[in-house]
Amino acid sequence: MGVFPGFGSWINQNSQQPLKAESKSSKNMDSEKDDFEYPDKVYYDLNDALKQSNLWHEAEKKHPWHNASPKIKVTHENGFYHMNIELTVGLAPRSVYDLLFDPNGGTFYDLRKRRKLMENKSRKVLFEKGPRLMTRVEKSVACNVFGVYIPISMNLIIDENRKDFTTQYKKEKVRFMKAFEGNLKVEPIFVDKERLCKKKTPMTGEEYKKCSGGQGKIASKLTIDQYYKPYPPFNLPPFSWFIRGMSIETSKALLVKLQDSSIVIRTVSPVPED
Repeated sequence: MGVFPGFGSWINQNSQQPLKAESKSSKNMDSEKDDFEYPDKVYYDLNDALKQSNLWHEAEKKHPWHNASPKIKVTHENGFYHMNIELTVGLAPRSVYDLLFDPNGGTFYDLRKRRKLMENKSRKVLFEKGPRLMTRVEKSVACNVFGVYIPISMNLIIDENRKDFTTQYKKEKVRFMKAFEGNLKVEPIFVDKERLCKKKTPMTGEEYKKCSGGQGKIASKLTIDQYYKPYPPFNLPPFSWFIRGMSIETSKALLVKLQDSSIVIRTVSPVPED
């Protein structure tokens, strides 16, 4: 049902309760506070990240990366809609993950229309231990309703693993939705393995770095599995058809902005690696 143990059991529950964290008496539990800054700690090699950024910048000048359209598939079973999303992005997983979880939401700003497609209204750190970070967020998502963008409020509990780039989320309150939950993961794509690694097929980032001489670009595959169940009467036609279509179009708009942001990053001046 997903990349997280026990995730499937959520589907059989009423989605009114937030994800369970460790006890609030834990010494690692922060008092709830507004936090729109990136965490101080990072769980990746900064030099490798800078190297990847520069490799993408140089490659973009000669052979620009082509952004394939998002793949979205929606199925319906036992009252739940399952939206499966796959997307490739021409940036390393660390950069894509940062774009997705930018606390200030700059990734999803439409410059042409001067409109925020998704905005973080509030963000509170609930728990942090090593790469795991749990937050309570209130978001506003602009949904296209017959050509008019209407903000839809979403209150979510988000549980991140900042080391393996996986996240699960669950609603506290989402307009029209009785249930709303999902998971995502960002995985590496070894773009230059056939050109630089010859007959050797790298299975890990270290193997790829070695066989490519550190010159191989790493792209990303983003996978999202989202499950939702509208409240009555929105779970019945024709309302359900409208909710389904709006969910797909809103998701596409956000994913395209993510890809647009990756283009900006690939084309900016590189950062010195030293």
